Amino acid sequence: MNWKAAFILVACAAALVAQTPPEATILELEVQNRAVYYYQDFDVSKWGTVAGPVTPKPMRPFCPYVFLGDVTAVNGKPAKGTYVLSAQMLNLRPDASAGQAIADVTRAGIGQMAFEILTIDGTQVGTIFALALAGGSMPPGGPLGAAQGNLAIVGGTGAFFGARGTVAQRPGGAQRMTNVEEDPANRRIHGGDRSSFLAQIIPMFRPEITTVAAGPAIYHASDLSPVTAEAPARAGEWLIMSAVGLGPTRPGIDLGRPFPPWVPGKEELVNSPVEVTVAGKPAEVRNAIGWPGHTNVYRVDFRVPEGTPAGTATLGLSVAWINGPEVKIPVR
Repeated sequence: MNWKAAFILVACAAALVAQTPPEATILELEVQNRAVYYYQDFDVSKWGTVAGPVTPKPMRPFCPYVFLGDVTAVNGKPAKGTYVLSAQMLNLRPDASAGQAIADVTRAGIGQMAFEILTIDGTQVGTIFALALAGGSMPPGGPLGAAQGNLAIVGGTGAFFGARGTVAQRPGGAQRMTNVEEDPANRRIHGGDRSSFLAQIIPMFRPEITTVAAGPAIYHASDLSPVTAEAPARAGEWLIMSAVGLGPTRPGIDLGRPFPPWVPGKEELVNSPVEVTVAGKPAEVRNAIGWPGHTNVYRVDFRVPEGTPAGTATLGLSVAWINGPEVKIPVR
């Protein structure tokens, strides 16, 4: 039997497999060197001119402000990126005193927030955008473990294209306050607070291992024959999976277009971090590319970890820290 031809047919069919509806995913976003810059002097010639740090004046109602910080980890794994919150002080209070705004809710202000996330090597993964009622309690259904903030994710780019959900902040220390006269180039020198945010995301797409009549579309790399109970995977063996929903590639194609024909050294590489686990252990990933000639079908080459016990192993796939549904494969 021509297994290579069979595998190509499987890849074609995989594009027609309906994905399961996306489920919510929790991303814990660690932010360091976070400082808040208050607009307390509207002489723009003074903005960003003081080496700092600057001690701000007492806050007044309707004062605009901007938070800046560095994304340093996602779900406990090192990352890079930038956190920005641009807002306007309102100080909403049911028991408002002088200098606060009377309201039925308790909120600090209103604005917009963004997390632009990069891998540790500086590759841009995507951005999460949210509208914010800052401070105060979480809304119903917010992520457990967070403490404050009423923020709605209204979209995203890259791996988070079209995402929806909520964001809330974990309990944290006191924030470093300054004003816009301080030179933001020195933010990391002066430091700031360390904060953690929980983004409860419902992505437009998520990674998913495709299936065929015999089960998950997993193949022996040696001859492209399918992994089955009669021909199980082996510890230390390289396997190939067919998957969908892995998101943007490099150098990139327009959304909805098929991946271009295969040219050695010019494959469409999956842009986001790709992780595979077998029986709960991380697996080495050698390739993660768009399948040439097909739309939203990807090839991922991975190695079954040494020491994987014989029997039925759980296979997991994660892209941009978003987990897909697990499947089972036989291992001998």
